[in-house]
Amino acid sequence: MADTSPTSPGPEPYRVLDADLDDLASTLAKTMAEVRQHGVILDRLGSESESAAIQPPDGAPEAETVDGKKAEGPASVFILALGGEAYAVELAALSDWVNYLFLPVYGREISTSRPWCAHWHEHPEAVARLHALWLAWQQFTDTEAGLSGPSTWHRDHLDQTLAHLRAPDGPFAACTTSATRPNHRVLATPAPAQSGVAA
Repeated sequence: MADTSPTSPGPEPYRVLDADLDDLASTLAKTMAEVRQHGVILDRLGSESESAAIQPPDGAPEAETVDGKKAEGPASVFILALGGEAYAVELAALSDWVNYLFLPVYGREISTSRPWCAHWHEHPEAVARLHALWLAWQQFTDTEAGLSGPSTWHRDHLDQTLAHLRAPDGPFAACTTSATRPNHRVLATPAPAQSGVAA
């Protein structure tokens, strides 16, 4: 027999105004970037137990805690201390933060007096400074940082980083900012001195 009991109508679907779609898309992009960042942090925490078993190179001091026991975990979370796959994963997470949060909010007009390079990830100094800025952002936007955390991040970290990165003689100085004449050039580093080579 068929059920003849009356059924209540389902809830009406939620409708978003067209004017709010851009805000919703921006919020979704930021949320997705944060989820990726959390995944990187979880991967980093999961790999700490594996990296604890790795011995330091000969002659390198081993980290110790206050009670004299060896500290576990990676020696540094700084991107320049990472290598291989760990570096690639960290750079991908940093790129998400730079592209979806940092540049949309803090990316100002590009000029010769305030350069920026779309290939910033190929400039080691830019990678180092942006990564340090991102690490500080994670710390100072956490609820444990308190209500003044974001202000401290802006004053002590963001302003200093932007002043160095976007300086006319900064890491992007060799990159042309004109869309009609794109030029990306990473400054060459001096070759290490060869000892014992006869001229």
